[in-house]
Parts: sequence; structure tokens; C-alpha cells
Amino acid sequence: MTIAPGGTGRLTSAISAAAREILFDRDTAPAPDPVAAELGLISQVDRAHVVMLAERGIVDRARAADLLSGIESLRKQGFSALHDVPAPRGRYLAYESHLIDTLGAETGGILHSGRSRNDLNATVVRLRLREPHERLLAESDALGRALLERARRWAEVTMPAYTHHQPAVPITYGHYLAGVASALVRDVESLWQAGAEIDQNPLGAGAVGGTSLPVDQHRTTALLGFATSIPNSLHAVASRDLVLRQLSAATVLGVLLCRVSHDFQAWTSAEAGLLRLADDVVGSSSMMPQKRNPFLLEHVQGRALAPLGAFTASASAMATARFTNAIAVGTEAVAPAWSALEAATDAVVLLRLVVEGAEPVPERMYARAVDGQTAATHLAERLVDAGMPFRRAHHEVGAVAKEALDHGLPLHEVARVRLAGQPAHVLAALDPAEVAQHAAHGGGPARESVLAAVTEAEAAFARIRAAAEERRWRWSQAEIGLDDAVRTLIR
Repeated sequence: MTIAPGGTGRLTSAISAAAREILFDRDTAPAPDPVAAELGLISQVDRAHVVMLAERGIVDRARAADLLSGIESLRKQGFSALHDVPAPRGRYLAYESHLIDTLGAETGGILHSGRSRNDLNATVVRLRLREPHERLLAESDALGRALLERARRWAEVTMPAYTHHQPAVPITYGHYLAGVASALVRDVESLWQAGAEIDQNPLGAGAVGGTSLPVDQHRTTALLGFATSIPNSLHAVASRDLVLRQLSAATVLGVLLCRVSHDFQAWTSAEAGLLRLADDVVGSSSMMPQKRNPFLLEHVQGRALAPLGAFTASASAMATARFTNAIAVGTEAVAPAWSALEAATDAVVLLRLVVEGAEPVPERMYARAVDGQTAATHLAERLVDAGMPFRRAHHEVGAVAKEALDHGLPLHEVARVRLAGQPAHVLAALDPAEVAQHAAHGGGPARESVLAAVTEAEAAFARIRAAAEERRWRWSQAEIGLDDAVRTLIR
């Protein structure tokens, strides 16, 4: 017997490549070089700072050119010369000492003119946050597009909405997905707003009180791709609130991801059977050959709230420090952010894969809407429309529902007998699918209402996507401009 690659007999394909990278491959991948990662960002700030010092006449242009040549050489070599250099006071000082030793004190010693490690570190944090912030935004946008495309496709697939884990009223699967997308829009907007501080340049603030040297913050702002500089030196080095805001926004997003994953877990159970998942987003059992486990959803739940733990740790560290530069704020409070933002992004990707691999089971969804008597509220509202006070209508329909359950009869059959004297329109359209399509008001599940919500969400995602693309373009143009400025000065 031939066993298909990745198959298990019950499953015909391996887990999707994106899920495999997150869950299995990443742990075995070579770790990035920590020296190059740290000094790569630091040296990018150095390049902009030295160009500005030379242009402002603060340092000799020839010495600045020699210093930039030394920095460029280290960057091209991946900072290999510093891999085995002792760094008892941190990599930055070892790096600066290396430049002084190799280029001479008159050249290497100008690097730190008008600058402190305090404003340098504050700037590096913002540069480092760009990639995880952008990736979380981009993956959330991809999840939004997956939800909205399927909301359009399944805008008329009737299912029950659940409250207290019980069938409540008829909606559609498309209505549910559009609702999730609408909530996701708010979360993505919050992520975008939290990213505004990433675009503020603290360079020039010095240790805490600025500098008497005539540095040009506007020039370094442009060279590093920031949108603006921070006008107060104390705020520039004392605050890392942007990290808290990133983690806060990611935490709220994580709550949504968890809630949706709980719904999908319930709906894919054998007992419910409302959704069917593709083979590449489920797992098998090592012992039980019949199993199709939606295990990606458990990973979503496990990773989605990593930012909450990180926020608690970061806020606790920051709260211990006075409002000035502090290691507790600039180092310890920032440390939990990186893994937490990666975990949140992983959760977004995994949920998107599940959404893309989920197919509704229309006949099962419809049957649950019928068996759950989800048309009862609509019947009560028809009685109100015929002139009956709502509380009395609520009582009458409750009695109908009880009798139907007691005798194992459909709601509409009992209603036709008990409410025989009511106008014809009261007893019409008690099919859950028709009820759902009648609920056009208040953002209900009627097709036109769902599509209106989809269109609004699509427009909101598009606005943020365009703004993010503009910002990425500015960052890329700044890199080009900085490269040109460095080359020009060296020449």
C-alpha cells in the first residue's frame, strides 16, 4: 500500500505550508545573528547621524567620510569583526570602540557627537518596531479580505445565531463573517493608530536634555523615514508608551481571534457539524485513525493573547520608573514585545487559514435553525405588527414554542393552530431562511444589509492599506536617500 506524502489515511494532504512554518519549521530554522541584527539598526541610525553632523558643519566632512566608510565596511561584512569582541558594557560601546581602534580617535571618536545612547536606543526601538507592526497589519488585512470575500459568497446560507450557546434567531454564515470583519476593522484601525508613534523621531534628544550642538532633527527625520520629530527631549527618552499601545491594540485583536476560534471549534464538532474544514487545516491523531482535529484553532487561542501577558509585564516594569530615561523602561519593558507581536501575528495567520479552509454545511445549518425555533422572535414581531403589545406577543409565542417542543412538532405547525385568528401575514414567512432575509433593519442578516456592511468594511480596510503602502514607500525612499547621502559624502 502506498501512503500519500503528508497523508494519514483519514487525511489526504499535509498541513498547509504557512501553518507548518509557524508550528514546526520555525523552531528548527537557524537563529538570526543577534550581533548583526542589533548593530544593523544602530548603524543605520549612525549613518543618518554622521551625514547630518557633516552637513551641519559640526564635524569635519573628511573625517565623517572616513567614519562612514568604516561603518559601511562593517555592515557589508555582517559585523563579523565584532562577533568575538567582549562587550562588557553592551554591543554598542564595543562597536564604537572598534571604530575608534581601527580609524583612530579623531575619526571614530566623532560618532557620538551630540547624541546619547538614550536617544539612540529610543530611535532603534522605533526602527525595530516597523517590521512586526507592518506584518501584523498586513496579516490582519489578509484575514479581513478572506472574511469579506466569504461573507459575500455565503450571504444567503442560513444558520442560527447563538446566544448563551443556544440557537437564537436566524442569520446567515455571511452575516456572521461580515460581523467578524466589522470588528476586525476596528482592531486594525487601533493597530494603525498605535503605529503613529513609530513615525516620530527621538534622535537629537541626547541623554534627556537635548544638546547645545546645532543638530538638525528634521534632517535625520527625513534620512530615517520618520514623519516628524519629537519636540520634547524628556518625552523622547523617557517614554516607551508606543510599545504599550502596540501591545494594547494587539491584545484587543487577540480577544477577537479567541472568540471567533471558539465559535469555529463548536461549529466544526461532530455534534454540531455546521462547518467542514479542509484537510490542510486539520490534524490527525497519532492513535485514533478516524480523527480530524481542528488543532490550529487551539494554537490561535494559545498565541492570540501573548500580547496581554507582555502588556502586563511591560506596564509593570514602566510603572516602577520615574519619568526620565530608565533601563526599566527602555530595556526591560520593551523586551517582551517582540515575541508577543510575533505570536499575535501567528494567531492571525492561523485563523485566516482556517477561515479560508472552512466550508459551511448549508443543510445542517438550516436544520439547526429550524430545530432551534429561530423564527419565534419574528413571529412575535409579526403579532406586534398586527397590533398586539410585545409582552403579550412574547408570552403567546413562548406558549407556541413550548407546545411544539412538548409534542415534537415544527413551530410553524403549532402556530397555525394556536394563532388561527391572526391576519395571514402573521403566520406567513416562518421559514428561517425567509426570516433572515426579512431582517434588513438594524444591520440584520438580509442580503442587502450584509453586502452594505461588507462594502463599508472593504472601504475601511482599503484606506488603511493605502496609508500603510504610502508609509512603506516613504521608508523605502528614505533608505535610498540615506544610501545616496552616504555615498556622496564618502566620494
